[in-house]
Amino acid sequence: MNYKNMEVIDSDIMAKVFDLTKNFDCNIYTDKDILNALNKDSLNIFDLGALLSPHALKFLNAAASKAKYETKKNFGSCVSLFTPLYISNYCENHCTYCGFNCKNKIKRAKLSAEEIEQEYISISKTGLKEILILTGESRIKSDVSYIANAVKLATKYFSTVGIEIYPLNTGEYNLLKNAGADFVSVYQETYNTQKYKYLHLSGPKSVFDYRFYAQERALKAGMRGVSFGVLLGLSDFRKDVFACAVHAYLTQQKYPHAEINFSVPRLRPYINKNQINVNDVYETQLLQAMIAYRLFMPFAGITISTRERSGFRDNVIGMCVTKISAGVKTGVGGHNEKEKGDAQFEIADSRNVEEIVSLIEKKGLQPVFTNYIRT
Repeated sequence: MNYKNMEVIDSDIMAKVFDLTKNFDCNIYTDKDILNALNKDSLNIFDLGALLSPHALKFLNAAASKAKYETKKNFGSCVSLFTPLYISNYCENHCTYCGFNCKNKIKRAKLSAEEIEQEYISISKTGLKEILILTGESRIKSDVSYIANAVKLATKYFSTVGIEIYPLNTGEYNLLKNAGADFVSVYQETYNTQKYKYLHLSGPKSVFDYRFYAQERALKAGMRGVSFGVLLGLSDFRKDVFACAVHAYLTQQKYPHAEINFSVPRLRPYINKNQINVNDVYETQLLQAMIAYRLFMPFAGITISTRERSGFRDNVIGMCVTKISAGVKTGVGGHNEKEKGDAQFEIADSRNVEEIVSLIEKKGLQPVFTNYIRT
């Protein structure tokens, strides 16, 4: 299935990811396989599978210690801070798990350029120097020029600008890069194509292939880095995390200059849907996924969002997480005045920037507001 104006690039990464994931059986690994992975300096794809196996849970403490060592070795004591800003929640997709889906009756809104700048001013007063700009997936209500203007405005107040929007063609990503965007986040949600089709009932997001290659198009356009992730709980999390890690690994092999990051969102309730099916992805399994990412790709960043409770977030920074959000609002706006539009999902950690900074310092770590000088 394809949609008009969706760019097709020459790449074999998806075929390789499918082939490797098809052969992944999480039940074949032995104690010896898991211990061998934990004792290696550089892991291969077989080792990744071993660390994601149910059997590996009994080695979780040892894996956590190894992850903490790798994080310290590659990132020192630094923990980066950022906050997201939703500038629009209009969406053209019918995704059954998302509060923004076009069939969900919520208050829709879009910030004007003036409102966006006021949000930036309020956020910058907290000391934050990194922002993530988000929209619902609507090319009509939040077109590329609207997003480019928001990015350009952001460079007046922030040293690092990320975008989490609908997938774009290479030329469009280049336009946003030239406006000042540094990073692109796109989450495949699930790599199970049958489940993907079942969950994405209509809209451009239903085109699996186009979404899959978003990171590669962004890197071809000159973006500094890209983020990968699956929405844990939609399908078999072990296969999804395995596929996501392989996707990121193969992308970095092809684009070795790219900064790679993982996010690990889990399903959360949203307006009009209070009950969710987590498919047995609890905090222990979430931790296992993060540790597997860290040990398989030691130089990759890992972000923990406010979907998770404060106690869990506190424990994983410095162990495997290198970036944490603070002062989060998941509705449209909300940093300067009351949120203008309804939220995408419920958050579990509402602490402000000062509280998160205090927590990082109490753990003997260094809160980092910027690690990049914009030229």
